[in-house]
Amino acid sequence: MTDLVAPDGEDQIAWHVELLSEPFTLGSEDVDVALARLQAHAAVHEWDLVVGVTELPLRDDDGRYLLAALHPQRHAAVLSLPALGGFRVRPRARRAVSALVSGMAAPASPDEQRVPMPGLIARWRVLLGMVLANRPWLLATGLKSALVAALATGAVATVDSTVWQLAASLSGWRLGVATIASIAIVVAWIVIDGELWDRPDDSSAQARERSRLYNTSTLLTLAIGVVIGYVTLFVVNLAWALFVLDPALMGESVGTPLGYGDLFVLTWFVASAATIGGALGTGLESDEAIRAAAYSKREEERRARLASERDET
Repeated sequence: MTDLVAPDGEDQIAWHVELLSEPFTLGSEDVDVALARLQAHAAVHEWDLVVGVTELPLRDDDGRYLLAALHPQRHAAVLSLPALGGFRVRPRARRAVSALVSGMAAPASPDEQRVPMPGLIARWRVLLGMVLANRPWLLATGLKSALVAALATGAVATVDSTVWQLAASLSGWRLGVATIASIAIVVAWIVIDGELWDRPDDSSAQARERSRLYNTSTLLTLAIGVVIGYVTLFVVNLAWALFVLDPALMGESVGTPLGYGDLFVLTWFVASAATIGGALGTGLESDEAIRAAAYSKREEERRARLASERDET
């Protein structure tokens, strides 16, 4: 934040920016409570202004999703990163924080302001931001044992003549169904094994909406991560099949002429089977590997840590 300037009419002194990272749960608190807590932090650290940047979605009292909320009189503001949409988050966040600081530092700042998001796209934009914040492309590398198990399954299945016969007998739509089913099974297994499904804290509409948002972002994150793993398996298995298999020999075993194009069909089928086989390996992973895919788990960690700190004090 090197481009912050003092308000008009004041000496152009540089701001001293201090960064503090700690759990700051908003699951059971409203925006007013969040601003009050930020103000308390500012008093403790003797800050002139404080901006809280959170990965959690913010909602107004009427249910609308918020980009930010600021209270110039309290010299506090809070910004929701998922509301930025997930793309170019760093420069957008920098501009948003700069605008919040300028708004609070202005001489004639009004009372509390809340910046709502457009109603029709708000939920989808927040959801996109939550999914990208989960970094689903890292899920495949995080589930190392599952990936190794899938690669081993694919390597063995590729050279099995029975698998050749099964692949040759399947039509395109059956292979498509097998792909969708294998991905769905793996996602379901990870959710069940990791206990990632979030349940509402109470029967209120706000709690139910929060759980739906958390669960949807978790499912989409897992689905994207598993699809990336599926494509990786396909590419590796295809390279293995092209290296070790002779289509003419396969044709003799199957009883019908085969060409190199049939290796793509074989690899497609093997990737689906190997994906399901690799799902068994996810149970061997540490909780950290799958917890990163779920907002609900990180929210539980924040609440537990805050509760522990309260007990200690």
